[in-house]
Amino acid sequence: MSHSHKPVSITCDDVPAGTLTVDAARERIKAAMEPVAGIERVALRDALGRVLAEDVRSPVDVPSHTNSAMDGYALRGADLPAEGSARFPVVGTSWAGRPYQGEVGPGSCVRIFTGAAMPDGADTVLMQEAVKRADDVIEVRSGHRAGENVRQAGEDLPRGGVVLEDGARIRPSDLGLLASVGLAEVNVRRRLRVAFFSTGDELRSIGEPLGKGDIYDSNRYTLHGMLRRLGVEIIDMGVVRDDRGATRSAFREAAAVADVLMTSGGVSVGEADFVKETLDELGEVDFWKIAMKPGKPLAFGRIDKAWFFGLPGNPVSVMVTFYQFAQPGIRRLMGCRDTEAPVMRVPCVGKLRKGKGRTEFQRGVLMRDEEGRVVVDSTGAQGSGILSSMSRANCFIILPRESEGVAPGDLVDVQPFEGLM
Repeated sequence: MSHSHKPVSITCDDVPAGTLTVDAARERIKAAMEPVAGIERVALRDALGRVLAEDVRSPVDVPSHTNSAMDGYALRGADLPAEGSARFPVVGTSWAGRPYQGEVGPGSCVRIFTGAAMPDGADTVLMQEAVKRADDVIEVRSGHRAGENVRQAGEDLPRGGVVLEDGARIRPSDLGLLASVGLAEVNVRRRLRVAFFSTGDELRSIGEPLGKGDIYDSNRYTLHGMLRRLGVEIIDMGVVRDDRGATRSAFREAAAVADVLMTSGGVSVGEADFVKETLDELGEVDFWKIAMKPGKPLAFGRIDKAWFFGLPGNPVSVMVTFYQFAQPGIRRLMGCRDTEAPVMRVPCVGKLRKGKGRTEFQRGVLMRDEEGRVVVDSTGAQGSGILSSMSRANCFIILPRESEGVAPGDLVDVQPFEGLM
């Protein structure tokens, strides 16, 4: 079977044969996927959360005119006294939106307000607290320099300069920035379509009665929430029973309409073999064992034209593998410039146990201690079926493969959920 991704060599002595490190799995996914080609032109208010498809350049200078950075007095820098003091008559006023129409001649000044256009002839602004005014004359002492408190035209953004780069995901501040240069529309990547379903005869939807051995399908709700945060078009295909025909139909239907297909369950050794058989039949999919906890099993590849992520079935595992592998891959498809979530290093409050050989993503709580320092502590029990550990947490505590545990006060890598989720 041919594969659509580039092989990445594994050279870690502590990783069992046939197992990928977390970094190696990420690199395979990154190497295989390229941003979608479709582009849409959207109104500025509709661009929030979308990904720019090109560099946006400013059609104007920002600011559009040389202006005052302070409330004060505009004058010629050449007239500033080198020592002692000098007196300047106030010949007019320049307001924001109502500039002074005359020229500032030698030895005179104009009252000016923040943002107001600099009058002809003036190149310096003295803030009002730095002068003494009596009637229509100000007194200025030495110690000032020519050009102070003036913002030059194009100082923030010159005409033709890059406002936002290709691959930027548009935030509220970016909407304001784009509006400040007079742009009403921008070109963005088209929305991705992501289809997903859960597999298993034991799964029941909310509202259905539970029989012996049945469980409610929580994974579709967490997947829906995680995908919604990414701003993709969501296609929820429900629960697919452990039946060869139903599974094949679901995969074919999803691959025909989606850019990405995602499943939870059915990718572990010992789970329904026909899931693997169907994937082998319909696509180019690898089943990986990842040297991580939780979330060891992962499937990745293509089914027809759709990318495929087969996530584990345990509720915590499905969320961890989504954030560590599927979300960076989806962001890459979206054309995002930044696909990885930031990591910070902080002291750990308590003791953490860990076995060597696997990267662990323990659930933690970032907080401030009594001294005001940012620290992290575990949420407690870390089982892959304990979804409450994710609900209580606000970060992942990332313990590297070589780690054999953490003592109180040790520094640990932390991936905050804010920005990740």
